[in-house]
Amino acid sequence: MNMKLSDIIASVGVTILLVGFFLNLTKRIESDGKLYASLNFIGAGMCGVSSYMISFYPFVLLEGVWCLVALFSLLKVSRGTSVK
Repeated sequence: MNMKLSDIIASVGVTILLVGFFLNLTKRIESDGKLYASLNFIGAGMCGVSSYMISFYPFVLLEGVWCLVALFSLLKVSRGTSVK
C-alpha cells in the first residue's frame, strides 16, 4: 500500500475524531471537557489540512468550521467557562 502524506494525515485525523466520538458515546469522557474539545480540534485540523492538500475544498470548509468550533469550546473550557 502506497500512501501519500495527505492520506496519512487524514487517517490520523479521522482516527483521532473517531476515538473522541467513541469515548464520548461510551461515557468515558464528557462532551464539554478539555479532552473532547482537544481531540476534535486536532482531528478536524488534520482532516482540514489533508483536504487542502488534495484540493477538496468542501471538506476544507467543513473541517475548518469544525476546528474553529472545537477551538472555541477548548478556549471556554480552559477558562473555566461553561461550554453549554
